[in-house]
Amino acid sequence: MTGTDRAVLMLRLAAPLQSWGGPSRYNLRETHPEPTKSGVLGLLAAAEGRTREASLTDLVGLQLGVRVDQPGTLLRDYHTSSDYRGLPLLSAKTNAKGQQTRTTPPKYTSVTRRFYLQDAVFVAALRGPRALLKSLEQAVRNPVFPLSLGRRSCPPTGPVSLGLHADNTVEDALQGVAWQAGSHRRRQAQGATVSLEATVEDPAGDQSTVDVPDTYDLKTGTRFGRRTVRHLWIPVPTGRTQQDHPATDTDTTRQPDHDPFALLGW
Repeated sequence: MTGTDRAVLMLRLAAPLQSWGGPSRYNLRETHPEPTKSGVLGLLAAAEGRTREASLTDLVGLQLGVRVDQPGTLLRDYHTSSDYRGLPLLSAKTNAKGQQTRTTPPKYTSVTRRFYLQDAVFVAALRGPRALLKSLEQAVRNPVFPLSLGRRSCPPTGPVSLGLHADNTVEDALQGVAWQAGSHRRRQAQGATVSLEATVEDPAGDQSTVDVPDTYDLKTGTRFGRRTVRHLWIPVPTGRTQQDHPATDTDTTRQPDHDPFALLGW
């Protein structure tokens, strides 16, 4: 396949809350610190209107790279649920008729811990066949199903697509997109460039992650495959022409800056 037959689709993944879970389930729902391949492909499948039973073979072959433009902070949600009628909760077991049974001994409240990323912004690059990515880019702009960043309760903020770009390495594609962090984050930048953490899918990488889905079918469940990645830092322009210098003791004209979000790392 020649370079003209391939392209790179760029996505902006930003929202008040995101949650990129992996194999975690039941009472503990964790989140990865950055988007997983399973989560990104799920977003694309939803945009195209694929059913949960549909094949993912063409999507799994896409090469993924993720840049952390704004890491956000971790939120733990202490979540409880119970039957409004005061009845014992259903268990995961079923009887001979396939009906769920009540918990024994009776359990009236279920407690779960769910983790989210707050105020995070990521840039994702997907490299693969141009025809497929062109179709996916159009679907992201006009999705069949609502888009979400990991969970249905996490809709994205603003447009997701950053457009279809000419064929390039995933690393170079991530370096070519402007910094997508929020204005409060960008104001903290002191120099002309900022180094952003990134993870790139690479067969020669030195680390592996287990987040490649085989299906989204609820009946069979998802089994996650392994892929090899490497971590790196990508320099991106901040838009500043020179470094800002703090006021000195003899500078009586400049008022000291006050950023209430600085203590939160934003």
